[in-house]
Amino acid sequence: MYRDNTKVIKIGDKLIGGGNPILIQSMTNTKTEDVEATVNQIKQLEKAGCDIIRCAVPTMEAAKAISEIKKQISIPLVADIHFDYKLAIAAMENGADKIRINPGNIGSIENVKAVVEVAKERNIPIRVGVNSGSLEKPILEKYGKVTAEGIVESALDKVKIIEDLGYDNLVISIKSSDVMMCVKAHELIAQKTNYPLHVGITESGTVTSGNIKSAIGLGLILNKGIGDTIRVSLTDEPVEEIKSAKLILKTLGLRKGGISVVSCPTCGRTQIDLIGLAKKVEDMVTNYDLDIKVAVMGCVVNGPGEAREADIGIAGGKGEGLLIKKGEVVKKVPESELLDVLRDELENWGN
Repeated sequence: MYRDNTKVIKIGDKLIGGGNPILIQSMTNTKTEDVEATVNQIKQLEKAGCDIIRCAVPTMEAAKAISEIKKQISIPLVADIHFDYKLAIAAMENGADKIRINPGNIGSIENVKAVVEVAKERNIPIRVGVNSGSLEKPILEKYGKVTAEGIVESALDKVKIIEDLGYDNLVISIKSSDVMMCVKAHELIAQKTNYPLHVGITESGTVTSGNIKSAIGLGLILNKGIGDTIRVSLTDEPVEEIKSAKLILKTLGLRKGGISVVSCPTCGRTQIDLIGLAKKVEDMVTNYDLDIKVAVMGCVVNGPGEAREADIGIAGGKGEGLLIKKGEVVKKVPESELLDVLRDELENWGN
């Protein structure tokens, strides 16, 4: 597998690459200058399972805020910088564990060199990010349009700039909103470099379209053994990104732990609010660190049989429901108590 052979990079107290577990990233959508709001959001994301957080640094005030934010969080912080190399330097001086830059948009080679010198002094990794929407003119002219080959060439050109300055503590990120182009680009770059890869489908969309695109794109890439960190980019609250990323990794067998919820589709036999119940169960189980499967069934006819592979399940009928363990009915309860009964079982699981 490619990821087993990627270079090991240390980000704060976390290691990526070299076969280390794939880590989940997200990005705050608060104003980084607002320390309280940013810290609150990061803590929510930590609780949800975020391993590394990225914050936008568009101003010097934001760069300086990193120092205070870092005191109050316990996961590594990546500073995201565009255009102004001085912000990258200030972010590192204020404790950023990693910086994200595109060497192509922060000006002259002297500017890039100034950033690299500070990163080298502090041994801070640099994530070199290239987006299909920001490819430079010569590459677009060479390939005639945006292509996977062009994305890879652009990224490796940026990497070489930093390598030529004597630094190789790098992570590469190549993103496109075109899912299959993104997959192809990762297949190509994995054969050309051993730097760790941060993987995501950029501008993927809202929860529905973004999850589908990300699941397909990340699924295809990760299943080939490519990728060391991931982000599911959604036009929604960042916590939704973490939920989706965890489920993608778990579905691929790349992460254990956490409750899996399975639920049947609704049909004419359904006599309860199955959709509402399933959503409530999904929200509830995020509070438990149990490696089990929970089934939510809408029919007492087929529910026990369909829930047989789950560790525990509930099935609803008209005004009442069943609690099921390993396909066996344990007890019958009023429909209004189904959720509470399931919660009690989870609270006392293993006791």
